[in-house]
Amino acid sequence: MWISVVFVFLTLILIYISRNSLRAPQSHGYYRFFAWECILGLFLLNVKFWFIQPLAWHQLIAWFLLFVSLIPLGSGIHILRSQGRQVDKRKGDTSLLAFEKTTNLITSGIYKYIRHPMYCSLLLLTWGIFFKRPNLTAVTLATTATVFLIFTAKADEAECTRFFGDQYREYLKHTKMFIPFFF
Repeated sequence: MWISVVFVFLTLILIYISRNSLRAPQSHGYYRFFAWECILGLFLLNVKFWFIQPLAWHQLIAWFLLFVSLIPLGSGIHILRSQGRQVDKRKGDTSLLAFEKTTNLITSGIYKYIRHPMYCSLLLLTWGIFFKRPNLTAVTLATTATVFLIFTAKADEAECTRFFGDQYREYLKHTKMFIPFFF
């Protein structure tokens, strides 16, 4: 019962955060909302198994993925905040969260290798949570979250191409989406 209450409460918070994106179905935030929902459901499904059998093979994989998910998140946010130059030029775009309103195309640091470090972090988080207790429901939620994160990244790339133009098209040719040198 408490899991349902927590799910509804946190869903309401996610709806509030995503309210502008949910009105724009082609925005990356629209798809991101559904990825967040899947991740939330997966977390609540597996939270009671978080520390059970801590040295089991699936737990070790889970902890590794959860720890590694912090690297692209921290690196991506740091570079966005330090080099993104958030100015009024994108102020009117209400589908973007505040830190996403960058006006400089960032191609250094982690962005030199992957275009979406924060979505990479969410992918690692998703699969880390999945490995806490792998089962059919969990794999369905993790796979669905992965698909929504890919849709999110594709929509984000379309938005960036419209905003940055040829500079972003060239950037697409030299970087991978989530995994350096691979995907």
